[in-house]
Amino acid sequence: MVSALKDIPWDKFEVAVPAFLTIVTMPLSYSIATGIAVGFIFYPITMVAKGRFKEVNPVMWVLFVIFIVYLGFIH
Repeated sequence: MVSALKDIPWDKFEVAVPAFLTIVTMPLSYSIATGIAVGFIFYPITMVAKGRFKEVNPVMWVLFVIFIVYLGFIH
């Protein structure tokens, strides 16, 4: 599974940060779902930070809200 990490464009901030946080969160939280949720939350945030707001699919914004609610109810 780790061999797929070489295909991530690590030089692109808006892709690398959500990927890194997803990879790190999964083993630290003992939950694949939480890791994926963190990735779905930080992808739109980093895209907005880079000024690429219009490139984010509306489905990603829906998932952003769903996963924020999901993580809110876990704790």
